Amino acid sequence: MILMRNLKSVDVDAYLAAVPEPARSSLQKLRATILSVVPPEATEVISYGIPCLKYKGMLLGFAAFTKRCSLFAMNPSVQVQFQNELKNYRTSKGTIQFPLDKPLPATLVKKLVKARVAQNELKQQLRKK
Repeated sequence: MILMRNLKSVDVDAYLAAVPEPARSSLQKLRATILSVVPPEATEVISYGIPCLKYKGMLLGFAAFTKRCSLFAMNPSVQVQFQNELKNYRTSKGTIQFPLDKPLPATLVKKLVKARVAQNELKQQLRKK
């Protein structure tokens, strides 16, 4: 299993350009869905060798692998919160895996992103106290 992060990309566009189809299209759809929900202050970065979004801390990431794509929620409690909606996907601690040619449903991605945004906002509020 080859992790696409071995591409040593410097930005998200370069990472995606190097990903072969059909994974590239799936990740582009995933990225567009994520960007439609995150606050405007969120930034895209390459971290851990994969595309990630930061908003008041690390928010989430995504990547292509040889036989699957993954969304990294970076907090396993989000997966617990949406376990019923994720039952048809392979998951592990902080990772949701999906087929190369079938991105996660946009409605589910939006829920996951909003939950992560809320977690990071709460975490930042608690740090200030």
